[in-house]
Amino acid sequence: MSGLLNLSELPWQLRVVPVEIGLLVSALRLVELLFDSLVMEAVHKTYLDYLSPRCLLKMKLQTLSISSAGATVFITLSFLMAASALPIPQLTLAPRMHEGSFQSTNWSGYAVTGASGSVSDAKGSWTVPAIQGTCPGTNQYSSFWVGIDGFSSGTVEQTGTDSDCQNGAPTYYAWYEFYPHPSFLINGLTIRPGDHMTADASFNGRSFTVTITDTSTSQSFSTSARVHSAQRSSAEWIAEAPSSSGGILPLADFGTVSYSSCTATVSGTSGTIGSFGSSVQVITMVSNSGAVKAQPSALSGSGDSFSVTWKSAGP
Repeated sequence: MSGLLNLSELPWQLRVVPVEIGLLVSALRLVELLFDSLVMEAVHKTYLDYLSPRCLLKMKLQTLSISSAGATVFITLSFLMAASALPIPQLTLAPRMHEGSFQSTNWSGYAVTGASGSVSDAKGSWTVPAIQGTCPGTNQYSSFWVGIDGFSSGTVEQTGTDSDCQNGAPTYYAWYEFYPHPSFLINGLTIRPGDHMTADASFNGRSFTVTITDTSTSQSFSTSARVHSAQRSSAEWIAEAPSSSGGILPLADFGTVSYSSCTATVSGTSGTIGSFGSSVQVITMVSNSGAVKAQPSALSGSGDSFSVTWKSAGP
């Protein structure tokens, strides 16, 4: 799939609109033109494969039926979203646990778990890794983020960056997500390999706020949203193989990404990852056959730093 929005490749939300919106084709073409300069390959972030098969089936079968009037509203909103970000569909997958450590087909890194409603903040920093070698002919992706939820719950509040191979070229960008709302690309941040990023996901009693800052360029972005079904039961610092509607995508060779200054607030107590003892979960990304795709290191002596090293593309 190319990085441009073709009418034949419209998101499913538009493809299910009834035939009556034929009169709106010209408006759709205008939306396409607006997105032409903004859209990159549509990928999205998913959870650690921890949801039950019933939840998985429910999310995969979600559909949207709207009237012609509803389609007009959707197109109007598309004009507004084009100015700042691209909505991306959502997918859910499933985990495997081995003696307290976890294997996942899409996550690698660390999580701190707590009781429902206990997690109020996750902070961390990383250096945007450069794609290693020459990009292959097929597209590959890798995401790096800090967030709340998703380890053992059905929501996620997160922000991060990608280091991808798209159309044969290294591609770097920032994004955020408040599931069940869609993911968005952050067009206001220009991301380059080697940039030092800091991110914060927090809950203030009513809504979540995610903030991401490129300290190398002094660019910053922050936004807030309510996520009514959020469990607030985990904080995460993750390298991820994103997904498309077809499943987990090949993991781009990012070499090694280094995380630092990683802290969480759980039940009112703030500390480094390592300070949470038995609540710390280490996650290794593996392929369906069990081959390691991305390997996290041990935590540093201070308990706030670690790295993740690429091993294979998978998926």
